[in-house]
Amino acid sequence: MHAHLILKDGTVFRGRAPLGFGGSGEAVFTTSMAGYQEILTDPSFAGQMVCMTFPEQGIYGIHPDLDEGTRPWATGLLCRRITWVPDHHRATGDLPGWLKRHRIPVLTDLDTRALTQHLRDHGAQPSLIWTEGDGDLAAGVAKARALPDMVGQALCAEVSCRERYELNPGGALRVAVLDGGIKKSILNQLVAAGLHLEVFPWDAPATELAHSRFQGLFLSNGPGDPGALPAMQAEVAACLGKLPIFGICLGHQLLGHAFGGSTFKLKFGHRGANQPVHDLITGRIEITAQNHGFAVDEASLPPDVEVTHRHLSDGTIEGLRHKKLPVFSLQHHPEASPGPHDAHPAFQRFVRLIVKEKR
Repeated sequence: MHAHLILKDGTVFRGRAPLGFGGSGEAVFTTSMAGYQEILTDPSFAGQMVCMTFPEQGIYGIHPDLDEGTRPWATGLLCRRITWVPDHHRATGDLPGWLKRHRIPVLTDLDTRALTQHLRDHGAQPSLIWTEGDGDLAAGVAKARALPDMVGQALCAEVSCRERYELNPGGALRVAVLDGGIKKSILNQLVAAGLHLEVFPWDAPATELAHSRFQGLFLSNGPGDPGALPAMQAEVAACLGKLPIFGICLGHQLLGHAFGGSTFKLKFGHRGANQPVHDLITGRIEITAQNHGFAVDEASLPPDVEVTHRHLSDGTIEGLRHKKLPVFSLQHHPEASPGPHDAHPAFQRFVRLIVKEKR
């Protein structure tokens, strides 16, 4: 079926909708060459249609052990080509069929290079896949112009767990986890570090998160605008000074707000498995996996908060630590699924901090 990708700024790209239906979301791009299943199931992509810059998608099919969430959370897949017959002996299905079952739209035959260049020049923005069955193209352009921007959207409630649950009860150290849309691979890394996890929904109060039974608090990744989560910011702020805290991605941004700072929307964000980060403490350069569209505003931070990592492409903050409290954070994804493992030691750093501060 013929279709178009229509951006909020009125730009139109031609393509095909092989599943026969369209959808909407913020158009973003990722530079990862593989990992489409991990990307599409990452809860941080909720509300977004992902443009894959590598031309062929679905080559190795679908594997249940690669899911990062309970289902695909991205609202659409934008690509050049999609493979209907995967070439992998362990595949349990094909990518198009899997997306169709979950009602996730696909646009193929798309000039992904032109789209990526447009998003880099003009910014990530709301968009929709408009099929030939949806009506006149002019109506689609009008509908796209009315789509809400990502700024101001609080999406954690859509992707967070509904009830508290535990993992690895035999772990020596008990840690509370605030689930703003956590990836399974992050939970796996925390368990591998020997931690007993109690995972709480996004709206859990500080009285639960900083309870005396916990030796640490972990703040997860998640989707949407961190500035639109004042209640979460307040609960995180109430936990400061009560126990060691480690935040990743959204958790890093929430800490930025809890410290008294602010966040801002990046023009097109950082998404991919090849993002260079400078560790200012060790001097090392780490190649990292990233997926975020907002960043902490350095000028808004108080003097007792130190920048520990910077993105080498634009100098934005990739890590923070408090000079007096046992609190640190990373904007990138040290669990690196999919991606390199340069930043894996961050989880052991959290364990060492807990042991040092153990009550």
